[in-house]
Amino acid sequence: MKKKIITAVAALSFLTLNISCGDDFVDRTPPYSIDSENYFNSKADYEQALIAVYDMLQSTYQNVLLGEIASDNTLCGGESATDTPGFQQVDNMSHTPVNPQVKNIWDWMFAGVNRANYILEFKDKTDFEGKEQIIAQTRFLRAYFHFELVKWFGGIPMKGDARFKLGDETTIPRSSAEEVYASIEADLLYAIENLNPGPPAQQGRVTQNAARALLGKAYLYWADLGDGHPEKFAQSAAVLETLIQSNAYTLVSNYDTIFENNNENNSESVFEVQYTDAEGGSFTCLQCSEGNVAVGFNGPRGFDGPLYDPGYSFNIPTQETYDFFEPGDLRRDAAILNIDAFAAAHTDWNNNNGVHYSEGYEHTGFYNKKYIPRKGDLNIPDQNLTNPNNYRSIRYADVLLMAAEALNRGGLDDVKARTYLNMVRQRAFGNASHNITASGSALTQFIWDERRRELVGEGHRFFDLVRTKQAASTIDGFVEGKHEVFPLPYEEIQFSNGNWQQNPNY
Repeated sequence: MKKKIITAVAALSFLTLNISCGDDFVDRTPPYSIDSENYFNSKADYEQALIAVYDMLQSTYQNVLLGEIASDNTLCGGESATDTPGFQQVDNMSHTPVNPQVKNIWDWMFAGVNRANYILEFKDKTDFEGKEQIIAQTRFLRAYFHFELVKWFGGIPMKGDARFKLGDETTIPRSSAEEVYASIEADLLYAIENLNPGPPAQQGRVTQNAARALLGKAYLYWADLGDGHPEKFAQSAAVLETLIQSNAYTLVSNYDTIFENNNENNSESVFEVQYTDAEGGSFTCLQCSEGNVAVGFNGPRGFDGPLYDPGYSFNIPTQETYDFFEPGDLRRDAAILNIDAFAAAHTDWNNNNGVHYSEGYEHTGFYNKKYIPRKGDLNIPDQNLTNPNNYRSIRYADVLLMAAEALNRGGLDDVKARTYLNMVRQRAFGNASHNITASGSALTQFIWDERRRELVGEGHRFFDLVRTKQAASTIDGFVEGKHEVFPLPYEEIQFSNGNWQQNPNY
């Protein structure tokens, strides 16, 4: 990556647009260079620029991977204790401002912001029918990238609808986290107001309900910010219940199928990041891959057996995570691969030679089954870097649990909160025999625990623990007053020439 955010996003957005993205709604055209001030003369120009914004969603795979590794759900794993030191440091909470993987998240999310601002900077240049749809999608995507940045780093620099350019790092201040959430709110309210209701015209596009879901989530985080903003619980509940009452989504009846390639963009998917297995990158350019790079990192090392392909044995679920599921919960074996049990069930593999794999560092016997390399994928050109598994960024189950939390913690309606919680649990157990009857703070804890079980392996756990003030008592090595956010990259502080201050205790 480049030395600083300004250079990185300028290279990606100000000078060129690399127009490529996974799955259905993108025409894969070669990269091309443009003179930005002479661009945006037609609807096609705006559409191509919008595709470039969508393209940056694919770089969020590392956010998901590290969001698990940083939590109590998984250990870093890998080949050895020195395999990808940046991952290892996040796992044991020893990361510093020179962590390259944390820097990638900063660089890539700001690249997404800058690509969105490229469109918004020139939004009034050319009029055409349907432009408000493009602007609404753009503002959703900017809110998405801003939400990732504020989760990871707290307050960040913002420049309205203008692109960051060289020199801005010394003059544009860091906005507070509160100001970032206000910007996210404004963008998503605009998206809700202007996006067409109903399903998208093309798979993978932003929808009105996706904007509602992200706004409800942002309100939930905002509610816990600093000393707390309890009024945000009511706002979260209201927008999420509007989504629920639209009857646009249903829980997939068989949890085991949610993450299969043939069940992408299903009835439970509110928003998915689209990936493909037909166009890849390399370790010299992970960002060039149109596949889900995290999937290869999750796979069992040296695996030879049915159903799955080998990987690099990172992001290893712990025994405690496996045991956290209640007896009879069907989600455990759908979410976590127990490699020894799997091998015992397939002793006839390869002419009765059985399943083989290599134990990596911190081996627990468990792997993230939701995002694991699967046989039959094209994986062009690299088996481990070009996996087609879409990231289910916002699922209806998540919406139900967020609504339950907002209703409960806002003191609004525990009866309805239990209803939404138990909808998720009934799918998990196949019946209503495990319904929760608690209320008040006991219900709150049940909802938080349910989020862990329902969403394990999906990158949410660390941030749930931070926002609910449970991280210090749950994550080994977590220092209160420091690890709630990650450090700004060292280069950013240096090149800002004192304009941006490092996060506390880094």
